[in-house]
Amino acid sequence: MLVGLSDVFPLTTTHCRLRLTWSREHALWTPQQWSCVMFSDESRFSLQSDSRPTLIWRAPGTRYHQENTIERHHYGGAGWLVWGGIILGSDVLLEQHVRMFRGAMVAEFLFMDDNARPHRAYVVDECLQLEDITRMDWPAYSPDLNPIEHVWDMLGRRIAARQLPPTCLPELRMVLLDEWCNIPQDQIDNLIFSMPRRCKVCIASSGRHTPY
Repeated sequence: MLVGLSDVFPLTTTHCRLRLTWSREHALWTPQQWSCVMFSDESRFSLQSDSRPTLIWRAPGTRYHQENTIERHHYGGAGWLVWGGIILGSDVLLEQHVRMFRGAMVAEFLFMDDNARPHRAYVVDECLQLEDITRMDWPAYSPDLNPIEHVWDMLGRRIAARQLPPTCLPELRMVLLDEWCNIPQDQIDNLIFSMPRRCKVCIASSGRHTPY
């Protein structure tokens, strides 16, 4: 089978243990519980693609074996760093919207972020506390558990499929906003409904990387 080399984060024994514990705690959550979670993340979109795929031959089912993965993190060219969030029934580009959604949601509202250093800055913690926004516990290095990662992929594919690709930063910004709003909400809802399955797959892999 001819496939692309997969980019993954390195997982230590501690990472696997925390991912496994989190998945066990959330595997039996109901759709109602997941409906109270806003999943957030950021992704960078560039005018110039930094994708340099490497094709390899591998046996079926071995995509995430160590010999078939490469760890890397780099971007090229001018672009925008987009911060977004998804929740059942809605998706938002996060500016003042987390506060707005918190006011409209029940007391069980949870805000998920991925433990990146900027999200743990004092000013961020203070803001969330003032707005009575509760963070969801989240295991580090777990993009495969975050359904919004698939939304970034959808967004990138929609931009790449445009007949006239953006040629400058203002145009890229408008295209990002336009295509984000055009992603069908039912596709986003289906991603969130996949959370129990993601947890079970992570448990089955003992906390290691999953196909998501």
